[in-house]
Amino acid sequence: MNVADRIQNLRKAKGISQEELADRIGVSRQSVSKWESEQSLPDIDKVIIISEFFDVTTDYILKGIEKEVQTNEKKADANIFVIVGTAFNFIGLIVSCAVWHDEQTPMALAIAGIFIAFGCMIFGVGFFSSEERTRASAKRNFWAVNIWLIAFIPFSFMFNVIFTGFGAPYPIIPGAWNWVGLLGFGLGYIVLSLFVTLSQLKVIGKK
Repeated sequence: MNVADRIQNLRKAKGISQEELADRIGVSRQSVSKWESEQSLPDIDKVIIISEFFDVTTDYILKGIEKEVQTNEKKADANIFVIVGTAFNFIGLIVSCAVWHDEQTPMALAIAGIFIAFGCMIFGVGFFSSEERTRASAKRNFWAVNIWLIAFIPFSFMFNVIFTGFGAPYPIIPGAWNWVGLLGFGLGYIVLSLFVTLSQLKVIGKK
């Protein structure tokens, strides 16, 4: 495609005649006709006027180089999704414990799983659509907090099954040695969570 073709295509795309284009840029209809039939080329000042009229660059008129589309879309900070995802996980933990306290039903564990799944999904989807420079810190922040929230219910469940024979989303230690059981739970939970947190942060730091 040459200069003549580009001028003609732009004119037809705008739905105007050669005479209308000539009036808009201050030349005769014959001049426009000669440009489009390759009998002559427009002067540089007319090229500038044509480019402004059709909202294209002079490079497009002369060389066919398309104007680059500039995008100013600003992506969100990934840490926003850390906050939202963490809030879901925390709410899931609280609601699960409350439901178990009132009902002692397995639904409490299902509720926790649903909330935590949504919390992690929100963070994951938001992470990949966020500002790239904020992702590394967001990943560290999310796992530094949420490993503790996510690990609490599974650890409580296993602890309760071992010591009481039934699962619950928080530690339940019957009998006179409550404080010993709770101390054991607390130490085990802290050691496990710290180990997983440090391991995860170490992996993140290598990326």
